Amino acid sequence: MPRPLWTGAISFGLVTIPVKVVSATQDHSIHFRQVHLEDLGRVRTRKVCELDGEALSQDEIGKGYELSKEQTVPITDEELDRIPLPTAKAIEIVAFVDADSVDPIRISDSYYLAIDGQVAAKPYTLLRRALERSDKVAVAKFAWHNRERLGLLRVREGAIVLHSMRWPDEIRSPESLAPRQVELDDDEIDRAVQLTDTMALDSIAGFRDAYRDALEELIAAKSEGRELPEPAEGEEQGEGKVVDLMAALNASVEAAKESRGEGGGGEATVHEMRPRKKTASKKAASSGKATTGRKAGASGKTTGRKAGASGKTTGRKAGAGKTTAAKRTTGAKRTARKRSAS
Repeated sequence: MPRPLWTGAISFGLVTIPVKVVSATQDHSIHFRQVHLEDLGRVRTRKVCELDGEALSQDEIGKGYELSKEQTVPITDEELDRIPLPTAKAIEIVAFVDADSVDPIRISDSYYLAIDGQVAAKPYTLLRRALERSDKVAVAKFAWHNRERLGLLRVREGAIVLHSMRWPDEIRSPESLAPRQVELDDDEIDRAVQLTDTMALDSIAGFRDAYRDALEELIAAKSEGRELPEPAEGEEQGEGKVVDLMAALNASVEAAKESRGEGGGGEATVHEMRPRKKTASKKAASSGKATTGRKAGASGKTTGRKAGASGKTTGRKAGAGKTTAAKRTTGAKRTARKRSAS
């Protein structure tokens, strides 16, 4: 069993369960040391007092809270241990809730709770069975590393797990990060759902850290004097391209089927969306033809109307002139007859 990180008890109503907290995870990351490139000598970080320039050991280093640049209040570990906090040595269960009601973003580190002595076996089992039968998780408070924390207790393979949780005010709001409203077709949503179904797995236990494997291979090659492994060839990702979303979904579904050995149902390609636009010359030509034709037709009709109107007017004037001349002739003859009679 790993070395316990903390010892205390679970407070479950009037039930007390002595427990030891052990880490539930392991760090398999590959860690590097800082070295002097010339001779590969290790470079260490020294803790130096900024007032006298002296390097200090861990025994000479304590805690202090800076009230201002001129005043610092020293705080000892003994003073922290004497803080009147009910959860200083206990994981106090305060509520039971449905597991689905806990936002995963609030869950931080995970720890196993092991019994501390055989006396804790029965109450430990009692709490575990209660959690399993109720299908709930326990919300608890506990103090660790000089602060009170919120925790979540659940059962995993017969052991009680303590998840350290963040307080509600420690979670930033994602409101400003939400994308603006966009329009999606039902076909696109249905195709995306089909992709999730095609990529669905019953478990993620088979995933491995490919970067760590490659890093181990690099270290082994250098230590044995072998040729370094070649980098994997990857497709270059274009920037700023507008992709046909439906074509991309179709291609993704087909690729997922092929990776599962189901076979593709047809070829699907991803292509850039290029909206159809009329060129300026075509627009100008079609606009010019239509305008010229309309203008010519309108001009011809207008000219014809004017010509017809002008002809009619001239005819009327001519007729009016003949009538006037006839009247003058008749009047002259009547005057001549009167003079001869007298």
